[in-house]
Amino acid sequence: MTGSTTQSAAGTETRSLRRARPRYGEAAIKAVLLAAALVSVATTAGIVISLIPPAAEFFQQVDIGEFLTGTQWTPLFSDKHFGVLPLVAATLVITGIAVLVAIPVGLGAAIYLSEYAKPRVRKFLKPSLEVLAGIPTVVYGFFALAFITPLLQDTLPEGWAPEVRNGLAAGLVMGVMIVPTIASLTEDALSAVPHALRDGAFALGSGKRTVSVRVVVPAALSGIVAACVLGISRAIGETMIVLIAAGSKPDFTINPLVEMETMTAFIARAASGDVPVGSISYNTIFAVGALLFLATFVMNMISIRLVRKYREVYE
Repeated sequence: MTGSTTQSAAGTETRSLRRARPRYGEAAIKAVLLAAALVSVATTAGIVISLIPPAAEFFQQVDIGEFLTGTQWTPLFSDKHFGVLPLVAATLVITGIAVLVAIPVGLGAAIYLSEYAKPRVRKFLKPSLEVLAGIPTVVYGFFALAFITPLLQDTLPEGWAPEVRNGLAAGLVMGVMIVPTIASLTEDALSAVPHALRDGAFALGSGKRTVSVRVVVPAALSGIVAACVLGISRAIGETMIVLIAAGSKPDFTINPLVEMETMTAFIARAASGDVPVGSISYNTIFAVGALLFLATFVMNMISIRLVRKYREVYE
């Protein structure tokens, strides 16, 4: 029985939409799903709780203005300086290069798969593209160091050749790494656009390119923004590629041809070293981690606002 019958005041028999007996399996599934949702919240709270005490202890000894504006970063040396700008500049430069590679390639691949590729071609190409997302990032790092850097040294003119470890190679390979993320999510957003919009544009005499660029892409803009922000977030948080290919020289520079150190590379290098727990050098790991977490959080908040602003709802 999926319902129960009741006798109304007029004597007529009516059927209630409530179940005669509760389904305990549905309640259990609901509880499991709720627990899965709470895990992400608890994980975020745990990250914040683990970062705040050491970071607060660090800023009791180091002025926050010096930390955010200083251009010398030598917390592990005897002559200690705590200006984080070299790490921030390297992170932004390498991420910027990755974005310049990944967004055009990812959007182009997504538009082709969604609007131009035949079903058989799409069925083959999309899984092949997503395979790139499963390659370990340490492999990307060695690929940048052993193949991309020598290629750049042989290709670029004299005076422009990069160092053995450099930000350019790391940024290019990182861009390739996040292409599957942007392309796959963008293709899903484009495919979700109702075909009625395409049919209407074709009925008005628009060509394939016009429909793709001026109808489908604007209609899926919120999903495209979300895909790009997710890719950028992954690039900012990438560790192994920059640790292997970009190096560990924390000089304040925006020249991608030289060795540089990002925030994630410093965290990995310092955490794997012989730094005494509780020392100011050890607490720099949490200070940089808190700054990285805050930057990612702000970027995600901005993306949420953009997604809500450009979201299209179809009946």
